[in-house]
Amino acid sequence: MRADEFYATAEDGIIRIPEKYKNKKSFKVMVLEDFRLNREEANDKRKSDLLLPPTMDTKGWKFNREVANER
Repeated sequence: MRADEFYATAEDGIIRIPEKYKNKKSFKVMVLEDFRLNREEANDKRKSDLLLPPTMDTKGWKFNREVANER
């Protein structure tokens, strides 16, 4: 199996494949989200928003020191 990659944008859930693949009958498709921001998206977001640490909902969570320190 030969691996190749190309970048595409989905439009209404459809991804257009390049012409060089049109004659192929079968594919193994792997979809990876592109996390690079374009200029407009980058301008809309503040840098601090991009660098915020992950948050965790601790509502209803009880800390048990004895259990945490057991060996």
